[in-house]
Amino acid sequence: MHLSIVATGVLQTDRHKPEKSFAALSQEAMLDLFRINTIGPALIAKHSVALMPRDERSVFAALSARVGSITDNRLGGWHSYRASKAALNMIIANLGIELQRTRPQAIAVGLHPGTVDTTLSRPFQKNVPLAKLQSPAQSAAHLVAVMDGLTRADSGHVIAWDGERIPG
Repeated sequence: MHLSIVATGVLQTDRHKPEKSFAALSQEAMLDLFRINTIGPALIAKHSVALMPRDERSVFAALSARVGSITDNRLGGWHSYRASKAALNMIIANLGIELQRTRPQAIAVGLHPGTVDTTLSRPFQKNVPLAKLQSPAQSAAHLVAVMDGLTRADSGHVIAWDGERIPG
């Protein structure tokens, strides 16, 4: 199997924190998050597809997030992050459609790693039950298992670490 994994992403920086209201939006923060969470993976996909064989199984996977689901959004907030991940999910959906025509054995997916005990999630872990918090090694093992079990029907979708398909 040919595999490309994009494991980049940012929720906050030293200069920008997740917005709790629209009053906190800034062009600079939005551009930063879209560059890293959406545009970067899209450009990597562009170059990865060119390397995919037309007659063998290939997988392009990019780390996404459940909060990028428009349908599943009940809390609001984190506007730039949510929007950049929703845009990434659309890029993945579009790539999945294109791959059906150009590389019929290729799969494009977003992967939601769950809540992983990293510096990205640490400031937001206080309400996460310990049973839902994974180590990086646990999350990686789950995502490898998910990728091993992917079928063409999964292409264009976002799949969680436990195999659940996340709504668009």
